[in-house]
Amino acid sequence: MNHLKDNYRNKAIVVNTICTLYFLLFLYAAASKLISYDKSELQLAKSPITTDYASTLVWLVPTTEIIIAILLIPSKTRTLALYVALAMMSMFSAYIYAILNYSSSIPCSCGGVLENLGWDEHLLFNIFFMILAVLAILLTTDIHENKILPDHKQEPIPV
Repeated sequence: MNHLKDNYRNKAIVVNTICTLYFLLFLYAAASKLISYDKSELQLAKSPITTDYASTLVWLVPTTEIIIAILLIPSKTRTLALYVALAMMSMFSAYIYAILNYSSSIPCSCGGVLENLGWDEHLLFNIFFMILAVLAILLTTDIHENKILPDHKQEPIPV
């Protein structure tokens, strides 16, 4: 029985770690974009894909990142937040892929440390975080489906 309890606890630790990484990533990314608002808007305006939407995206993206970060905190909204984080990272990755393969100019609307990554490295970074989101979603689903351990005497492990 301790093995099952340890298994659930380990899964909860992995999910909490992934959520913490996403929380830090999205807050950092949002803060970088908002602190360098003018630069972010200019870079979005230079992109052949986002030119027409730059004035909206410059607020929408960091606001969404902050909302996702907040939703990762309570366990009741964590699964939703992980799905939205996965969708957001997928959109960022699709944008990078499109820029790399279909654009003659390659602007960077990233801020902070991520600005120092090349586009290929940034795409790999995003894919890594997408894999983490999928892992956290699968583990969270498994934990919720098996919340009460077989002997029904132990408290469920919070996620």
